[in-house]
Amino acid sequence: MRFTQTCFIYLFLFTGGCATYQPTKINNVCTIFNGETDWYEAARDANQKWGTPISVMMAIIHQESRFIDDAQPPRPWFLFIPLPRRSSAYGYAQAQNPAWKDYIKYTGNGGADRDDFGDSIDFVGWYTHFTQRTLGISKWDAYRQYLAYHEGRGGYKRGTWKKKKWLTKVATKVKRKSATYNTQLKGCKADLDNAVDGFWFF
Repeated sequence: MRFTQTCFIYLFLFTGGCATYQPTKINNVCTIFNGETDWYEAARDANQKWGTPISVMMAIIHQESRFIDDAQPPRPWFLFIPLPRRSSAYGYAQAQNPAWKDYIKYTGNGGADRDDFGDSIDFVGWYTHFTQRTLGISKWDAYRQYLAYHEGRGGYKRGTWKKKKWLTKVATKVKRKSATYNTQLKGCKADLDNAVDGFWFF
């Protein structure tokens, strides 16, 4: 009986950390990753897999959802009646249904969820990778990568963003955030790598 109780207590303690992580200080990428090193590991994996800098991917997610797992566009209302959302965007990366289906089809990751950070940052890496391949936009170019991310590759190619001054201002913010994140990450990357790759002995 005592053994069962002890196991239950340990199970409670170790699974208590499974709650969704919600960073509060989102302007410092080191603080974000130090709060949840699994996020850094996922970001590093996406970087190694797709080649997009961690700072660019994180800046895009920052802009899209502020790192809120179930973020969605606001729902319009008519009097007291909720109307359909204008977009199917959902999750950390605000991936829309068609793009998410393409991602799952290409990667074969049928269990991917848009409210899972690891899947979301892998999606951003995948999307920016193919933006580079199809449009020739550097993976380091956070400004143009974000424009293509927001407008879709077809929209970017048609120049839909050129008539949206508000969007170019947002893309400039993403560029600046990426630069800030990149500088910050240089100061904490070694410690984060050690935290992820280190071994614990009990």
